[in-house]
Amino acid sequence: MQRFELDTPVSSLGGIGKVRAEKLARLGIYTLGDLLYHFPRSYENRADVRPLGSFATEAPHAYVLTVASSVSSARLKNRMTLSKFRAFDDSGSAEIVFFNSPYVKDVFRVGDTFRFYGKATFNKMRRLTLSNPKFEPMVEGVALDDFVPIYPMTDGLSSKILEKLIRSALDDLLPFVEDPLPENIRLREGLPSLSYAIRNAHMPKDQMSLATARRRLAFDEMLHFAISISISAKRRERTEGVPFSPCSLSPLTALLPYELTGAQKNAINDIYRDTVLTKRNGITPAMARIIVGDVGSGKTVCAAAAMYLAFKSGYQSALMAPTEILANQHYQDLSELLGKVGARVALLTASVSAAKKRQIYARLESGEIDIVIGTHALLNERVNFSALGLIVTDEQHRFGVGQRGILKDRSAQAHMLVMSATPIPRTLALALYGDLDISRIDEMPKGRIPVDTFVVDEGYRSRLNSFIEKQVALGGQCYIVCPSIEKNEDDDAGVSFEGVSADEMIDYNTLDLKNAVEYAEELRKALPGLNIKTLHGRMKNAEKDEIMTSFATGETDVLVSTTVIEVGVNVPNASLMIVENSERFGLSQLHQLRGRVGRGSRKSYCVLVSDSRTEKARARLDVMRTTHDGYEIAEKDLVQRGPGDFFSSISGDNIRQSGGFDFSFAKDCEDTSLLDLAFCVAREITASDPELSHDEHKALRSIIGKKVTRVSEIS
Repeated sequence: MQRFELDTPVSSLGGIGKVRAEKLARLGIYTLGDLLYHFPRSYENRADVRPLGSFATEAPHAYVLTVASSVSSARLKNRMTLSKFRAFDDSGSAEIVFFNSPYVKDVFRVGDTFRFYGKATFNKMRRLTLSNPKFEPMVEGVALDDFVPIYPMTDGLSSKILEKLIRSALDDLLPFVEDPLPENIRLREGLPSLSYAIRNAHMPKDQMSLATARRRLAFDEMLHFAISISISAKRRERTEGVPFSPCSLSPLTALLPYELTGAQKNAINDIYRDTVLTKRNGITPAMARIIVGDVGSGKTVCAAAAMYLAFKSGYQSALMAPTEILANQHYQDLSELLGKVGARVALLTASVSAAKKRQIYARLESGEIDIVIGTHALLNERVNFSALGLIVTDEQHRFGVGQRGILKDRSAQAHMLVMSATPIPRTLALALYGDLDISRIDEMPKGRIPVDTFVVDEGYRSRLNSFIEKQVALGGQCYIVCPSIEKNEDDDAGVSFEGVSADEMIDYNTLDLKNAVEYAEELRKALPGLNIKTLHGRMKNAEKDEIMTSFATGETDVLVSTTVIEVGVNVPNASLMIVENSERFGLSQLHQLRGRVGRGSRKSYCVLVSDSRTEKARARLDVMRTTHDGYEIAEKDLVQRGPGDFFSSISGDNIRQSGGFDFSFAKDCEDTSLLDLAFCVAREITASDPELSHDEHKALRSIIGKKVTRVSEIS
């Protein structure tokens, strides 16, 4: 008997020639391992058999019916064939219809019983009909599968052929697959074997076996990710950084028009300790730290302190922001502050003229520029430094590991500081920033007035419009955020769904969804005296920057936008944030949006508009009404959603861009404790075997090595 391995080409299976292999490749299936891990996208619960008398038209169901009449066939005008017959159960009868399936006349005989699966509807004659249902003969002594897998497919490959190939892989290969999870850990944590999990993910016996299988596979995905994070952190601890010189920060802090909060002082102390004081075997390890805090909590001044340390030590700094307008804002603030202590600051963005860029390139390379602030323009291969000692990235989730690595490659010993305005729970902090040290800013600057938050429905529309006019008349400005760009679009504006229930989805589908383009027009008619503009992600960057600048300078009164303004400029006059269809947004997302107002001395407000009546949605919005602490909100968000939303976002390559991680099961997980468990096990394994060199970890080493491309110890 032939011995199969996970990396055996799929063509080794019988019946797979060149053409079929090419079709499988379109599904990402090249090896037998790929075939084993080509899991169903959904399942049909054919054990849920309904009588015809109690059918439901909103969803497909299973029906056990006896054929009552012979199959009649007809050719239609469009050259299609129509085959139909009647079938019945104890509660009634239905017409079974097949299109372009003339072979069914030889399948269905009067008196035979079949299990049909499909959606029952009424035809024009008000007769109950099943169109093109799936069917299986009921044979005494032969059990039918309760859960039938539905696989991702491609043109030219039938589901029956794919199912046959997968079953062959399960029978011939699965018995030889090594379980990479050490047996003692698996048994201790009550997890099923990998073989059980894979088989029951494809062919579950019941709902419980499917849930058990999915939990193990979700755990594996989390564990592999957690191990890579742990290894990356250990690797970073051994990376040498440039030593900054001891110096007093008083000349810098004396220039500030306010007193630093305790949290800011702690973060600056962390930076000083990382870059000046910490020594291991006589060397300074390269700092890799993230400062996490609410919008307006004062992260930028902490970055300024780090740049000051670099400047006083004779090193250059680079700050990369995700948008030109944010880069410009940083340049204005930091050039004014750090210029007073003698630092030479430059701005490098796409809109800088070619001649000016050449000048900046030359001055950076010669060391005549101490600090450069810019966008992705900093990644240009012509950007070279004389002595780069510090790299700062703002809104770090907008940059992948690869993009930050381009700058890091310009100076392997440069310290890394990243900033994020997204407070996240401590559990997710391990997953998202496990390879970084974390400084949490959990205090707001003195004098910041809390933003009053209200939840209203569509019945308040007239009063809301009047409130907008009042705020503008008092010198304020208004953001209005919509969940979509244009009519009939859903989730197009970056809205984060909450893992909602079926009832909530029905509720969402019946609500009037506000879109930015159409609503802005409605608002211009309702409030003709105001200057109202629209902003959304499909606009070109130059157009977005122009509109945002118009709002920042006070020229625009009302900005109707999608969530692209989550990361935006500081607009002190903005005093009103309105979020339409707020039930569509996650708690952390709503908190980010609310943080765009209340940045100045003006009393500010946030109004969440929602007509949803579901208990879960109302409870979620009530959290926003009563809670202002970003970390508390993030914790409640995690409890409500589970960790799956996090893994869904990094599957989309939006946050880490960390290699070959595919979170198929983790992104649907609602069990927060499973994430905790994965990181605990990862720490346990890497503490005793940091290079995964022990025999019991070799299978894990192979898996992680294929997924992580930037960790040299594992590759």
